[in-house]
Amino acid sequence: MSPIGKLFKWGTFAYEAFLALPFIGGAFVVANAWVPLGVAFLLHAVAVIILLRERGSIIGNAVGIVTSVVGLIPFVGWIMHAITALILLVEGISGSRRNTRY
Repeated sequence: MSPIGKLFKWGTFAYEAFLALPFIGGAFVVANAWVPLGVAFLLHAVAVIILLRERGSIIGNAVGIVTSVVGLIPFVGWIMHAITALILLVEGISGSRRNTRY
């Protein structure tokens, strides 16, 4: 995976992990009128495009796109952000150990 792919993988993980914080992430989303969910959607969409070009794993970012839409539902969104962060963490760790798929 290229440095840009790694940056987007780890960056989207950090953003999802922040949004998964029980009260802080929810307060951040509500205080900014759900705009952070749109930002997350765009970050995940760009990451998917970059990772498709590099033939990297896109599962975590695809789940992140779904999470950005479902995140409008308060407690379901919180659980989905936590699941997405966990998937992105596993992909980030395993992606740094292996080469791109061909």
